Amino acid sequence: MNAIVEVISPGLYSTIQDLGRTGYGKYGVPKSGPMDLRSFLLANSILNNNENCAVIEWTIIPPVLRFHGDTIIAVTGAICTPFLNDIPCKMNHQINIKKGDVLTLKNVIGGVIGFVGIYKGFSTGVVLNSRSYYNNITEFVKLSKSDKLPFEKSIKYTPQYAALSAPIFWNETDIIYAYKGPEYCQLNEGQNQQLLNSEFIISKDRNRMAIPLDNDLKNDLPSMFSTPVLPGTVQLTPSGKLIVLMRDCQTTGGYPRILQLTTDSIDIIAQKRIGETIRLQLKSFET
Repeated sequence: MNAIVEVISPGLYSTIQDLGRTGYGKYGVPKSGPMDLRSFLLANSILNNNENCAVIEWTIIPPVLRFHGDTIIAVTGAICTPFLNDIPCKMNHQINIKKGDVLTLKNVIGGVIGFVGIYKGFSTGVVLNSRSYYNNITEFVKLSKSDKLPFEKSIKYTPQYAALSAPIFWNETDIIYAYKGPEYCQLNEGQNQQLLNSEFIISKDRNRMAIPLDNDLKNDLPSMFSTPVLPGTVQLTPSGKLIVLMRDCQTTGGYPRILQLTTDSIDIIAQKRIGETIRLQLKSFET
């Protein structure tokens, strides 16, 4: 039997995300899915959910939610303090919800992307085998005030006295690891040195499609035909700007693909705030 979560306030660009769409790239459909895969999987793990269960993903400013049914939730990702009916509770832990409860997330002091997972996941509409929101694919692009999100009422809550370890991994380092991309070999020695010995700044223009880096890299690479790209592909534009493609990125692009981020590094850069700096470091396939 389904109940609903009412969105009292949507926050800033909050969406529904599962693991995303696979197998539709040939039609130009992005994969989508969680910006920070590690924190997404943690939420479902805490709740003993299938790893593909849909969650709410929020960006910088979290939503306020009212629950019209009993359930269990977990809050992961960006560092904040969850309040249930104005009583503080723990992140990275099961939170017992009763009908009428209101969840507010306050004091966002670290990271960018947060998640609210729910027992058995949100039961929103499935399009192309995924519940992940994406413009022109799903009915909705982001959550809005008064949205009603269905979920399955939970089994009886059993108190949990242990929390899963959830280190703040994005603050541990400013190093972003990447493999050489298909066009990396076209860089000259000077470009290579600048790429691997410079600090790059997270741009204010970041979004779910891409994170531009504000510093420019000298670029004299020739133009090229559009070729396949993936989340984590680092493109070098004609102006010399680096663009790190993220979960909602297009499936093809016409800029040189000089790097491909590791999965962990995609999660790390997703949690870096505007103005923070990163350094790029090569990783070999043997390590």
